[in-house]
Amino acid sequence: MITIIAGSKSDEKIVNKITSELDGKIKFTVHYASCHRNPEVVDRIISESNDKVFICVAGLAAALPGHVAARTTKPVIGVPVSGVLNGLDALLSIVQMPKGVPVACVGIDNGQNAALLALRILGI
Repeated sequence: MITIIAGSKSDEKIVNKITSELDGKIKFTVHYASCHRNPEVVDRIISESNDKVFICVAGLAAALPGHVAARTTKPVIGVPVSGVLNGLDALLSIVQMPKGVPVACVGIDNGQNAALLALRILGI
């Protein structure tokens, strides 16, 4: 019921926080794909997903959550990842989506809250 997309395998530590919170509670899938390096892969993941919520893990420019939100009407939760600017760059990228491209955002590296928010959205 939840699709998790991380922009890079280097984000696996945050993905593990999400999956450990969801494990045994709900069905989820995990994908690693960058909307900068392979946008066609991300678009295919979005279009083929029957899940109800997307969680997107991204650092630096953090375009992934907005890319996904622009291509679906399903809820999208962004998880900013700490990096060069301690994650502030990713946080601001996610919360500053333009009108019409809504993305919920949790704290920097806070995969647990993304998982809990997704469960609440689904009423679980």
